[in-house]
Amino acid sequence: MGNQLHLTYFFLLLSFIITGFGAYAHPDFTKLFVFGDSYVDTGNLEKTSQPWKEPYGITYPGKPAGHFSDGRVFSEFIAAWMGIKPPTPYRCRRWRPIEHGMNFAYGGSGVFDTEPSAPNMSAQIDLFEQVLEEKLYTQDDLKDSIALVANSGNDYAAYIHNGGSLQGMPDFIISVVTQLRSNLQRIHNLGVKKLVVMEIQPLGCLPGFTMPDSYEKCNDTVNLVATSHNVLLTVAVDELNLESGESAFVRLPMYDAFMSAIKKHEDETGTSDTLRPCCPGITSNNYCGQVEDGEKKYSVCTDPTSAFFWDWVHPTQAGWQAVYSVLRSSTANPFQMEFWGSF
Repeated sequence: MGNQLHLTYFFLLLSFIITGFGAYAHPDFTKLFVFGDSYVDTGNLEKTSQPWKEPYGITYPGKPAGHFSDGRVFSEFIAAWMGIKPPTPYRCRRWRPIEHGMNFAYGGSGVFDTEPSAPNMSAQIDLFEQVLEEKLYTQDDLKDSIALVANSGNDYAAYIHNGGSLQGMPDFIISVVTQLRSNLQRIHNLGVKKLVVMEIQPLGCLPGFTMPDSYEKCNDTVNLVATSHNVLLTVAVDELNLESGESAFVRLPMYDAFMSAIKKHEDETGTSDTLRPCCPGITSNNYCGQVEDGEKKYSVCTDPTSAFFWDWVHPTQAGWQAVYSVLRSSTANPFQMEFWGSF
């Protein structure tokens, strides 16, 4: 799945090593702007929300920090690859440095309305536009920037939760990708030089869907939603690049990266527990971090650093590291030629 990317500019990536991530800095990009959901959110939700509660952040930074994981999330790996610190969450813009960009992502959000506490992607871009109107960034800043865009499945979860039918799912997928395409175009029109959009991961491999089968296999039916979304997204990105006359839009093959990382984890650990979350609720109606009347409604595995999934839907920091490593090592490495093609 996806276009083969050439390796011509491989040695450009060897100029600067980032300790801890095994990533390489690219000096042409100095700012990262992030839009999307919990896979890239680094602290925009209110401190009463799930990722601000124990045991989130147990691996890094050692306490809850608003990340939906035991540690770092995917946007932080992209920032490390760029050789910059993670961009400041929009919520913290008044008291934290903003020279490395800004994170507008909110856990639980989608391209459409999914949760009252999570502004959808259009609203996130509205916030970005307001920041530009406040002159916090110049057009020259945007020319040296990357936008990372995540749409990881909340729209589809909300569709089913709100009574949407399986028969209507194909049309809904079209509407989601159409809106996502519009959002990508709008960010580019505001002046961002490069846009990186994440495919949807194999939804049917998330612990919330593998639990009925004792975490032993992925749900192929649910994965069809992801593959259908990704096929349409590929077409949309190709069209945007054709219309713009440049390779401004890059698609990250998250589906294949997840599947490869999961397989590698199974092979390396020699167990069938890769799809089992480190921090599950004690029942399917409970969740990681939930406490009622002083009683924890979840459990935590002995070693989160050896687990791939953290909770019902999110990878651990180690899981994200594994996915990122697959992306970096694949023959269709999105961190090479296609990023630099128009320079």
